[in-house]
Amino acid sequence: MSSIAHAIPGAPEHKAPSVLSRYLREISVGLAYALLLAVLAFTQPGFFHAKGGENQSEFFSICVNMAPILIAAIGMTIVVVARHIDISIGSQLAVCSVLAGLTAKAGWPMPAVALATMLAGSAMGAINGALVAGSGLPSIVVTLATMVIFRESLRWLRQGQFVSDLPDGFQWFGLSQSAGQFVLLAVAAVMFGLFSLALRWTAAGRTVYAVGSDLEAARLAGIRPRRTIFFVFVLMGALVGLAALLSAVRSPDVDPSVGTGWELTVIAAVVVGGTAISGGRGTLAGTLIGVALLATIGPALEFLGVPSQWEKAVRGLIILIAVASDGIFRRSD
Repeated sequence: MSSIAHAIPGAPEHKAPSVLSRYLREISVGLAYALLLAVLAFTQPGFFHAKGGENQSEFFSICVNMAPILIAAIGMTIVVVARHIDISIGSQLAVCSVLAGLTAKAGWPMPAVALATMLAGSAMGAINGALVAGSGLPSIVVTLATMVIFRESLRWLRQGQFVSDLPDGFQWFGLSQSAGQFVLLAVAAVMFGLFSLALRWTAAGRTVYAVGSDLEAARLAGIRPRRTIFFVFVLMGALVGLAALLSAVRSPDVDPSVGTGWELTVIAAVVVGGTAISGGRGTLAGTLIGVALLATIGPALEFLGVPSQWEKAVRGLIILIAVASDGIFRRSD
């Protein structure tokens, strides 16, 4: 999957790498996460059990918090595999979250609210995609600019005002908190399953890998790289819109400053999960593990009695190791 030979008909056949070598990054991160959970299970079993007076464990809360991040990370994985990046997703999330609150407050049914947020995200993704694919500008420059434009436009329109007095059917989709949390987990699981299958087994998924592996070779094979890149950004926006809705329904009000720092969290999870920043290689299974590992580090250190100021240092070390190992793997290919 990581090679263009898997994506372009007629490409020369090469000896297939072993499963271990092909997914070494994902396996390594998975083992590290399993080790972390094992340490917690033996030293702090309360991490996996509800405390007195609470109806859920710390681990379950982490899983719920992960759901919106995972959905955004799915889109980011596809963008990075195509050899691009989108650092405007935090601003997109804020815009979509406010839109979700305003439409719900206006009396729209939740399916219509979900559609509106995903369309708004798609529209912002289309702006990024058109600028990157149409003009050939670096995606990091384009999305840096749109990150500021989206965020400042929202700040000017809302003046920091929360979206309050939301209808009862908005928070947790009008369900109990427990039921609403399971809905979030179910949506994230379904999206993860669908996109994992699409990337692995469909022509569209192979096209993304081909464009990220070797753009010129993909063009010679009849693929339209610009169109692929455009739709990758549109898809990224749509998934951010869905993530925004899942994030917004957890609170009784919508904060217009939501999403700050999301881009770093999501990109870090994708890179830690084994997706090559140089494009052409990566799996959603690795992204899932990366999201889980980074989401668990903070609470785990707290349970283990490690001072909270070490959390960012540990996160940074994990990201540094992931980036360094990516460079080592590229030189060995």
